[in-house]
Amino acid sequence: MAKLKHRGWVPADCEALVQKYAAAAADEDSADLAARIDGLIARNLDIHDRDCFNLNPATNVMNPKAEAALAAGLGSRPSLGYPGDKYEMGLEAIEEIEVIAAELAAETFRADFAEIRVPSGAIANLYAFMATCVPGDRIVVPSPEIGGHVTHHAAGCAGLFELQSHAAPVDPSGYTVDLDAMESLVRKVRPKLITIGGSLNLFPHPVPEIRTIADTVGAKVLFDAAHLCGIVAGEVWPDPLAQGAHLMTMSTYKSLGGPAGGLIVTNDPEIAESLDVIAFPGMTANFDAAKSAALAISLLDWREFGAAYAKEMAATAKALAQSLQAEGIGLFAEERGFTSSHQFAVLAAPWGGGQAAAKKLRRAGFLACGIGLPIERVAGDIN
Repeated sequence: MAKLKHRGWVPADCEALVQKYAAAAADEDSADLAARIDGLIARNLDIHDRDCFNLNPATNVMNPKAEAALAAGLGSRPSLGYPGDKYEMGLEAIEEIEVIAAELAAETFRADFAEIRVPSGAIANLYAFMATCVPGDRIVVPSPEIGGHVTHHAAGCAGLFELQSHAAPVDPSGYTVDLDAMESLVRKVRPKLITIGGSLNLFPHPVPEIRTIADTVGAKVLFDAAHLCGIVAGEVWPDPLAQGAHLMTMSTYKSLGGPAGGLIVTNDPEIAESLDVIAFPGMTANFDAAKSAALAISLLDWREFGAAYAKEMAATAKALAQSLQAEGIGLFAEERGFTSSHQFAVLAAPWGGGQAAAKKLRRAGFLACGIGLPIERVAGDIN
């Protein structure tokens, strides 16, 4: 019998699967369960590396040297405090790795400050909210119709930090915000923070214009580069910090091809200081030093090969989109050339919506997912 209790708030089909797996684990002896885990690890490799074509821009492969660093005896070593004054002893090597990773992050993103201790992209957004706002503040954020991430909205980090999120009006033609309507909204709600960037980015966002609007009410600008950070690093996409964003958050395992984790960069020393205090002694304290090493190795790849890699990502997306169009498959933003990033969106309504189409593709050995689009909604699904 499973030790995990039934959770009535979880969708019934999902909870039934959880209880099935939990019961099987509870009934197996340790040797058999260890073998099962080994088999599942091998199966996952088969799925992603052999059996399927992975079209999901939210995932990537790591340099094997970076991946090996995750199992090199670093992750279990607590590293509390600043390099040169750690609370625990014996961290001389680890603290140098931390500094190298931060230096490479600043170099890669042409920034003055880099916070590498963040455990995920979602938590990077929370840190950014905490560094620029206080509970009760208003923020203007991208709508889900243009890929706005849940962390910017009431159900995510913003809402949990008790911020009031206001979705910016949408410009469907550019898959971005409507600047005139946004300016009116900003003057009305007077936010402390304006965010831009999301889970799907097809064409450059108007960051300089957003910064101008933000300045009229003293707001900061956050660019969420969770998906875009690789092509920002490779200079295929405009540099948000150079365009006026006060800070940029990201995941490190998507287009950047690094370990699971988050990263924040900024040129603003006051924001950098706030982020530092949030990380230590605030919310991060001890963190995964193995992730720091894997990130440093991954960023070295960007130093040597980043520009070519970023160009190839964008070129591959464009070529695949053109090929799909030639096969009669409808794509979003055809009139604008589909995309200038490494992502594009298929019009999935003929297959029942984005998630329904993704499940059909999975059965054929292709991995993808649905995404919000500023078009007529598909009942019971996303576009």
